[in-house]
Amino acid sequence: MKGYDYSQAGLYFITLCVQNRKNIFGEIKNGEMKLNELGKIAFLEWEKTPEIRENISLGEFILMPNHFHAIIKIDYQIESQENNIGRFKSPSNSIGAIIRGYKSATTKKIKEIIRNNNSPSTGDPSTGVLQYAPTAPTDSINLNKSIWQRNYWEHIIRNENEYNRIAKYIIDNPQKWENDKLNGGNGNIVMESPTEYNSEIWMI
Repeated sequence: MKGYDYSQAGLYFITLCVQNRKNIFGEIKNGEMKLNELGKIAFLEWEKTPEIRENISLGEFILMPNHFHAIIKIDYQIESQENNIGRFKSPSNSIGAIIRGYKSATTKKIKEIIRNNNSPSTGDPSTGVLQYAPTAPTDSINLNKSIWQRNYWEHIIRNENEYNRIAKYIIDNPQKWENDKLNGGNGNIVMESPTEYNSEIWMI
C-alpha cells in the first residue's frame, strides 16, 4: 500500500514464491505437506524470526512445494534516536526487511547444502552432509540467484474475522493443492466484505 508504514505494529499476511515456481520444498501427499530436507531448512529459519527480532510474533504459516504463506505480527514499532535528525523509524524492522532477511538466510543455507553435496571432498555420507541429496531437487536451483522470486505479496490484516479467514486458508492450503494457482490450478479466491473494504478482492 503506497505510503503505508510497514514497520508499525500490526498483522500482515505474506506470500513468497520459489524462483520459477519450482517444487523444491517437498510434496503434497493425502492433503498434507511433506517437507524434504530443503523444506525443513526453510521451515526452521522462519521459526527463528522471533529470536532474531524481539518485536515479532508468528501466526499460522505453511511451507508449500513452491511457495510460502504466513501471518506475521509486529507487536510494537522499534524506533531509534539519531543525533541532529530526531526520531525515525528503523527500516531494518519493516516487513520488507524481515522478508529480505528470511530470503537471504534460507538461500544461503540451501546453497551451502547444494555446494557440499556437489563437492568431491564431501566424504562419508554418514557424516550427515549427503542426507539432503536423495529427496531435494537441487539440480533445479540456480546457485547464482536467490531460491526465491523477487518481491513478495502482502496483505494488511484489519480485524479478527479477516485473521480467522486467512488463518484457515493457510491451514487448509495443502488440502487445496490441486486447485492452487501455483500448481497450475484456477486459484483460490478470498473475498472481503464489500461493505467494509470497498469490494477489495485478493487472490492467493
